[in-house]
Amino acid sequence: AGAYALWQGFPMVSISERQRRPLPGANWVATVYHGLPPDLYRPLPPTRQNRGEPYLAFLGRLSRDKRPDRAIEIARRSGMRLKIAAKIGDDDRSYFHEVVEPLLDHDMVDFIGEIDETEKPDFLGKAAGLLFPIDWPEPFGLVVIEAMAFGTPVIAWNEGAMPEIVEDGVTGFVVDTLDSAVERVAELGRLDRGKVRQSFERRFSAARMTADYEAIYATLAAGSGCSERVRPHHAGIE
Repeated sequence: AGAYALWQGFPMVSISERQRRPLPGANWVATVYHGLPPDLYRPLPPTRQNRGEPYLAFLGRLSRDKRPDRAIEIARRSGMRLKIAAKIGDDDRSYFHEVVEPLLDHDMVDFIGEIDETEKPDFLGKAAGLLFPIDWPEPFGLVVIEAMAFGTPVIAWNEGAMPEIVEDGVTGFVVDTLDSAVERVAELGRLDRGKVRQSFERRFSAARMTADYEAIYATLAAGSGCSERVRPHHAGIE
């Protein structure tokens, strides 16, 4: 905050509207959501997608902020299997051993451990939904749009940028309580996975992100400054 106070005219680009809140006085000139190459992740063919028992996916760090304990509770109460693919960082070991590890002893919970890029298509592409029950003001959440790239809907907690990223009832659901999350698990099947992918392509492609930044740089280079209108209309929820 001190640095921004010294250079108040320095133009800043946020990755979400939520990211701006701690620094309302910064010179925010635009918001550009993260993007991914559309060919990096693609939906699986239906023949691969529908094989085996339906399950929920949790992907990320096993940290207190990510709330894997919430994900486990949602799965247990909904009766749908949960597969956890996550890294245990050095800072998270105490939390894992004290809180998460005792919850893994359940026949509906599979702890896979850390996975690499080659394993993501099967892990996320075959999931009925991704659980993202965070407990902190996350400014974006890349794993959410990774799931969308596979056409996999997301159940996300109403924290951070989630209401901006997840189109409620289209690409997933934004929830405030465990009860609501459990109810939404039963509704995942009615969401159109093709529309989830279409939303990803429209809002979170690398080409869209690049075009946004190019527009901002061009405007700044022209010396006319940037306004909120620089944020491309096709990046927002319509």
